[in-house]
Amino acid sequence: MTDLHAAVLGTARAMNAAGINRGTAGNVSARADGGFVVTPTGMSYDACVAEDMVAVGMDGTPSGRRKPSSEWRFHRDIYAARPEVGAVIHTHSPFATSLACMGTGIPAFHYMVARFGGADVRCADYATFGTQALSDAVLAALDGRRGCLMAHHGMVVAGGDLGDALALAIELEGLAEQYWRVLQIGGPRLLPGDEMARVLEKFRDYGRQ
Repeated sequence: MTDLHAAVLGTARAMNAAGINRGTAGNVSARADGGFVVTPTGMSYDACVAEDMVAVGMDGTPSGRRKPSSEWRFHRDIYAARPEVGAVIHTHSPFATSLACMGTGIPAFHYMVARFGGADVRCADYATFGTQALSDAVLAALDGRRGCLMAHHGMVVAGGDLGDALALAIELEGLAEQYWRVLQIGGPRLLPGDEMARVLEKFRDYGRQ
């Protein structure tokens, strides 16, 4: 097995340790030559070893001793559509999932929403898990974005690498929690479009040293 298999497993364990995923829910992948490496379906990450991570070709053909995550399609389709994406994380984090179960995205209540590439974080339409319909809905919601919610399901983020994707997932859950809390006290006052445009411009080189 490669170092990438171990890194995918380590990131899956890290997302659970960070409290943004629980049990065998959620999945992690990283781009590889000719495809990607993804977590296996229905296995506890603490019980896994690196050899349990599954290499999947861009044609959807898996290799290895385990079956890939049931959500491998949207991982594959994100990599095919977005050459800048090197890692994808999907979680059932509590606050993002709560908002997703209402079918609502996250509007411009806080300037950090722009971290995800636009003036809002969209919520993808619902479709049965593991289907091409779900992948199509996720791709539409991610258009021009680095993260989205998934109706009645959870959230997904697309990062440059595994570390970037994990940071985005943690940040998106944080924003979801903040927005959820604001809704409890009457709802937010949203930032205007011109301000979000300024923030988006500033984020073009955010974090670059």
